[in-house]
Amino acid sequence: MRVKKLNKKPSLIGWGSVVGKRESEGPLSDDFDIRDKGECFGMNTWEKAESEMQRIALNTALAKAKMGAESIEAVFAGDLQNQCVSSVFGLADFGAPFFGLYGACSTFAEALLLSAMLVDGGNFDTCAAVTSSHFCVAERQYRFPLEYGGQRTPTAQRTVTGAGAAIISSANGNFPRITEVMPGRIVNKGIKDANNMGAAMAPAAIDTIRDYFNETGYSPEDFDLILTGDLGAEGHATAMDYLLGYGIDLRKNYSDCGLMIYDINRQDMHAGGSGCGCSASVICGHIMKRFEKGELKNVLYVATGALMSPSTSKQGLSIPGIAHLVRIEAGRR
Repeated sequence: MRVKKLNKKPSLIGWGSVVGKRESEGPLSDDFDIRDKGECFGMNTWEKAESEMQRIALNTALAKAKMGAESIEAVFAGDLQNQCVSSVFGLADFGAPFFGLYGACSTFAEALLLSAMLVDGGNFDTCAAVTSSHFCVAERQYRFPLEYGGQRTPTAQRTVTGAGAAIISSANGNFPRITEVMPGRIVNKGIKDANNMGAAMAPAAIDTIRDYFNETGYSPEDFDLILTGDLGAEGHATAMDYLLGYGIDLRKNYSDCGLMIYDINRQDMHAGGSGCGCSASVICGHIMKRFEKGELKNVLYVATGALMSPSTSKQGLSIPGIAHLVRIEAGRR
């Protein structure tokens, strides 16, 4: 069994979301805590700006949880920069025990999953999950510097400039709760097109979602929302079609963070958004606000990641994918 039911149902007691200019111009703009007018967040490099986003996001989450940094017993954080340096420089001053993660776009779900399992097991009382991505940083590392003026293909997704942070706690109260998790496994179907992340990640999403419903006996109708992040237009359509072939019909309540964060036609975003900060900012912004308003009570969050590096792409290797699942429910224990 890959599905793990959490007996103590750890609570999400605080969250913070930070985004850049393009994201603040999208349809979810009002749901983000901090919206920068540009991409720099007061810093003199894009890399420093990404670290600053993580710092702001975690401070915002702590303020909502009404606690200080000294309360965090472990922080699980990651980003798209080599060796997760955005997280290292952004979170160093908090003084919390640090675990650096890399799951590409799946990193926020990975951080939530690990935090929730350790809180549920009694190892920690309070953990933080933090992730970020930055369009300009990712372009420089994975593709071409912006000065090159490269053109994106129709299947390409834009790396979101954004960050999200959540505080996971054993506290009682009327908080959204993490009730189930399902770690993903590596799925590699031989996709080599680095400009089509949706195609590379969709097989992992299909694997995790199919196995979840087969193991639990639930149906899609049992959830208010089933949310992947970030398959974009290509991967979203592929996952929905393939799962329908397995008898799992997601057409009524399935969406993707990469499709939600932008108006992809008005903003010319091709296949949508991606990056560690995409689903993190959507979950810690839009989704948590809908929980607060009582609009959502039961959400299945499945974050996908393309486990590639600049070196593997240059060597012509295929792009493995992974998809971690986190179930979030409303209400008191």
